[in-house]
Amino acid sequence: MPTRTRVAVIGVGNDFRRDDGVGWAVLARLRERAGGRPLPPDTVLATCDGDPGRLIGLWQGARLAVVVDAAHAHPGTPGRVHRLALDAGLLEQPSATSSHGLGLGEAVELARVLDLMPDRLVVYAVEGAESDLGTGLSPAVAAAVDPLAEAVEDEITRNSGMTARRPT
Repeated sequence: MPTRTRVAVIGVGNDFRRDDGVGWAVLARLRERAGGRPLPPDTVLATCDGDPGRLIGLWQGARLAVVVDAAHAHPGTPGRVHRLALDAGLLEQPSATSSHGLGLGEAVELARVLDLMPDRLVVYAVEGAESDLGTGLSPAVAAAVDPLAEAVEDEITRNSGMTARRPT
């Protein structure tokens, strides 16, 4: 049985598909920043390839789950971030879709049927430019990593009732 956590931050993607690695890049940045901006002690940072079963396992029992993933949009604006929140209702269908075969919507529906949803789910979907084989983010998506890491920190702070801990 998965460890119960108050907060699960999940970076979805594949480091070897260019912009599809943005979720992993944001988690790496959060880990780097944790020295000067500690997250609540019950926060778990995890990467995932997007498999619905693995996503559900990572957010199961969480009070708050934050998912960061790459998205495709038509027409797209590489680096643009979409924020979607789900409390009790259905996840609104964004104008951007997951870059994975089975998307987040399928994971949400499966988790709902199995009663394995976190109390609150927030998704940050970043429009990508390149998903070819290779490493490294496109410039527009790379530029979104720092602001997105900060947005995730703020999301956790807002939803945990904590005062943000910034270095002095």
